[in-house]
Amino acid sequence: MTTRLVVGLTGATGACYALRLLRRARELGVETHLIATPAGILNAHHELGLDRSALEAEASHAYAPGDVGACIASGSFATSAMVVAPCSMKSLAAIAHGLGDNLLTRAADVTLKERRRLILMVRETPLNLAHLRNMVAVTEMGGIVFPPLPAFYHHPKNIDELVAETVERVLELSGITAAQPKIWAGL
Repeated sequence: MTTRLVVGLTGATGACYALRLLRRARELGVETHLIATPAGILNAHHELGLDRSALEAEASHAYAPGDVGACIASGSFATSAMVVAPCSMKSLAAIAHGLGDNLLTRAADVTLKERRRLILMVRETPLNLAHLRNMVAVTEMGGIVFPPLPAFYHHPKNIDELVAETVERVLELSGITAAQPKIWAGL
């Protein structure tokens, strides 16, 4: 069976994570299914200079947020995992409360109900109590809250290296065995 990864892109800052995730997944032979919200596209344009068509060209398949009849809205469509990169607090709240009001949140709900890995790269700081409670709720449902906090033990030389290493860790956590995050060797 083909390894499939659903990738969501929301309006939080950090569109570079989604772009790197799509590109690295392609390098590893992983089929990607992208849902980008309007605010996610706005950030991709602002942060990366990409419009919707350029971003969607990076994925194997792309869907509009309103396409709730897409294959990824059904549990019968087997996927390895879903990663929301980055995940806004609005999308986190919708997922935490089971509001499948668009394809991204419906696909996340399907991922949770099918007991597949859902990884939310949440982006906000500082966090308020609502954010924290929503993260707890998603965690209690089996989701993984993965703020893209960089590691420095591998001595990254630039932002691209920080993003790449974080994405490698997310891919490994998604069950993509070909991912190659740098391992802490100890002191």
